[in-house]
Amino acid sequence: MAEAPISRHVETFLEMLAAERGAARNTLFAYRRDLQGFSEFARRRGQTAEGADTATIRAYLVDLSKSGMAPSTSARRLSALRQFFRFLYAERVRGDDPCATMDSPRRGRTLPKYLSEEEVESLLDAARRRQGAEGARLLALLEVLYASGLRASELVGLPLSARSRDGLTLMVRGKGGKERLAPLSEPAIVALADYDRVRERFLPKGRGGAADSPWLFPSRSREGHLTRARLGQLLKELAVDAGIDRARVSPHVLRHSFASHLLARGADLRSLQQMLGHADISTTQIYTHVLDERLKALVNEAHPLARGKEDG
Repeated sequence: MAEAPISRHVETFLEMLAAERGAARNTLFAYRRDLQGFSEFARRRGQTAEGADTATIRAYLVDLSKSGMAPSTSARRLSALRQFFRFLYAERVRGDDPCATMDSPRRGRTLPKYLSEEEVESLLDAARRRQGAEGARLLALLEVLYASGLRASELVGLPLSARSRDGLTLMVRGKGGKERLAPLSEPAIVALADYDRVRERFLPKGRGGAADSPWLFPSRSREGHLTRARLGQLLKELAVDAGIDRARVSPHVLRHSFASHLLARGADLRSLQQMLGHADISTTQIYTHVLDERLKALVNEAHPLARGKEDG
């Protein structure tokens, strides 16, 4: 059965997200998909998405739960509905907000998946063994990703102008168009310098030189730069070379690894929040599991009773 066309109110809401909040294309796609799913459900109950009542929204969440959807995914979909109905209320399309009295589905705390420092070093060693231009690019991508904790979309979409004149930092445009400075490690700086010498190999055919592309990592893709999908594929291929389960390696896992390793070595949450580009520190607090482990180790190593127990 063909999907019902999405309503003009949903389209207007998505346009607002793009124009006023600077929502990324992937964010807009996710909202569109979520609201399309709700629209289909509401239509089966004889309602439109914009005219749905609280009972229909509750029934929708129950339906998601019965289908086996994770509470975190259901909560994300409810969040999309909350913003949609808040928008309709503000625009006076509706005289009420049907989500105002609803609680979010209870979601368990999911710890971020990350690699050990030894596993990251194995990935780097495997990248260093790669020869030629492909190897130089792969090492640069990996070093920058691990040194700065960038999101995959931020990394592949870096313009040439993102690098500071001294080459020590990157100006990164994150979610909502917000900019932040990301520091580069010495190995990342060296890897980028090596990559600079072969960057022109990745330019689309017909270009006159490396300066013709505005992207730091150009490619022959439709976007003109390396895609997120290709970046993920390259990392999984590298995981095999490094002897690591490819299912455990992705750009986001390396972002988690960057954050977890920094905290384990003494970084504070506020600094980490700035480096990761989190709007709210509560998002950064998912990494406090590392602090918990560090405190346990500190007690075991430094507490006089723990030391006495070992001595005895």
